[in-house]
Amino acid sequence: MQNHPADRGIYNISMKMLAGLLVASLLMAQQSTPLAWQPGAPQSTPLAPGVRQSEPLTQPAADKPTFGATVRIVMAPVTVTDRNGNIIDGLMPSDFRLYDNGKLQRVTEDMTSHPLSLVVAVQANAQVEKILPQIQKIGALLQAQVLGDNGEAAILEFDHRVQTLTDFTSDPDKVVAALKKIKAGSWTSRLNDAALESINLLKTRPATRRRALLLISESLDKGSQLKPREVLEAAEFANVVIYSVDISHVLASLTATPPPLATDTRPPGAVHMPGGNVATPTTDSQLQLGNWTPLIKDIFDVTKGVFVKNPLEVFTAYSGGRQYTFLDQRALDRAVSDFGAELHSQYLLTYSPNNQQEPGFHNIVVQVARPDLKIRTRDGYYLAGTPEGAKATKKK
Repeated sequence: MQNHPADRGIYNISMKMLAGLLVASLLMAQQSTPLAWQPGAPQSTPLAPGVRQSEPLTQPAADKPTFGATVRIVMAPVTVTDRNGNIIDGLMPSDFRLYDNGKLQRVTEDMTSHPLSLVVAVQANAQVEKILPQIQKIGALLQAQVLGDNGEAAILEFDHRVQTLTDFTSDPDKVVAALKKIKAGSWTSRLNDAALESINLLKTRPATRRRALLLISESLDKGSQLKPREVLEAAEFANVVIYSVDISHVLASLTATPPPLATDTRPPGAVHMPGGNVATPTTDSQLQLGNWTPLIKDIFDVTKGVFVKNPLEVFTAYSGGRQYTFLDQRALDRAVSDFGAELHSQYLLTYSPNNQQEPGFHNIVVQVARPDLKIRTRDGYYLAGTPEGAKATKKK
């Protein structure tokens, strides 16, 4: 039985009226019932025209404004010595005056609340192959003289690669095992790249920890993509102090295994001998200079660059660290011991700059009440600043 067209029309009109009454009742209920709102919770307010369901509306709390602010805490490790280089202990925070861009700062000093995070980056190329066994013996000394109970260390090696042998650990056995893994590789030495990789590791540590990098390397960089200035800027941003044990390049050259000589594929008749001499096995061996040619060249390069700072000097001088010399096992052990003694006798001055609105490089100057003492600290740090500070700086 088919419905009459008139009956279908009446049915459609009834359905439309029923839908309209339902919508009207819902709107009246929403207007008469107040919405319960909780900060951060999705809202059930009606959707505005043009807003899709995937874009939930949120209502900020009118009585709880939100402010965004970043407070920078700067650490300035300070080493104080007398004229003979002896470390001075017993000074109080009130004995120091610290200036940040010429502005006197309020400082505190509490080394116990800032445990040490240390990265040891070791050159591991073919040039230092005979020296590596001596470096591998310093694991126990690092734990006893440098890290202590609350310290942690990560070990890196570098040639044409930069490889992490162990991430940060407080287990002395893991530090010793990582040092024993070091093996000589290629003839490349990416010193700058290794330093930056070490700084990136240190950046992951909590800001309350002291951050130090110990580079055991020659003072020459061979093959890095980065310049010393880029490494130094990264260290200043990350509050990293860089120390170095400078492997004598002459010692490394004399103890290194000579690189394999290229095979001469030319036929004997193609090699011209002076004065009509005939090429013999003896004359061929005399023409091979072995490993002495790069050594002689390096001596001339060092002589020519006496007044040019090498990367290790730049890193240590401007970050507030110190450079040690490695000639033999005894000198290396003494360098590690002196490094630990300096770290544990430093005055760790911390402060929140009262001029954080100033963008750019902030120079740090530390003074002490006694004029006969020498002070060594970091050169400064970089600060992004705020838009208001940037405008004020431009006006000046």
